[in-house]
Parts: sequence; C-alpha cells; structure tokens
Amino acid sequence: MSTREDKADVLQGTLALMVLQTLKTLGPQHGYGIARRIEQVSGDAIALNQGTLYPALVRLEQQGWIKGRWGVSENNRKARFYALTPRGEKQLAAEAERWSRVSAIVGRFIGTKVLP
Repeated sequence: MSTREDKADVLQGTLALMVLQTLKTLGPQHGYGIARRIEQVSGDAIALNQGTLYPALVRLEQQGWIKGRWGVSENNRKARFYALTPRGEKQLAAEAERWSRVSAIVGRFIGTKVLP
C-alpha cells in the first residue's frame, strides 16, 4: 500500500511535458484518462488530482498546445477530450529537449564525487 509520502512531487513544467507526451502517444483523451496514464507510466509514483491536472489543461489549451472538445466518455458521461495541436507538437519537442538537458546536468551533479 502506498502513501502520499511515496508519491513524487511533479516539478514545475514537467506536468505539461507529461500531458503533451500522453496525448501524442494515445491520441485524444479526457482528463481522467490523462491522469491515469501518467500515474500508470510513473509506476504509480505520481498521483494527480483534479486540482492539479485541470488547471494545467486549461493553461495548455490557452497556449494553443492542446484543443478540447466535449464528448461522451466510455462510462457514457459528458467529458472534455483533449488533443495535441501542431503547435503543441512543436512545444513537446522543445520541452523534451529542455528536460533532457536539465536531467543530464542534474545527473552530473548526482554522479560527481566530492574531492577531499
């Protein structure tokens, strides 16, 4: 059984990257589907709630990186489905490159031995 302490905090900017990649991989998804996929890929190390995810989806839509439309979910409920836009695909490439650089830099620090 995992606790909240077992869950990773999402660093600023990473949620957008994970949402964009999820939509690129799976195609249009509703918010619940996006959250479950992120949790699944993280091995349940990340737990997203509506208060975290939905404001991010609104921001991504306002930036033109995703587009939302109303539809019916697999549970026959009204849901907003989000899809990646061409502008979002370009942003995804830029964000992925940025995070690759940042993680490489942090990796150098973690792997660096302190000299006496």
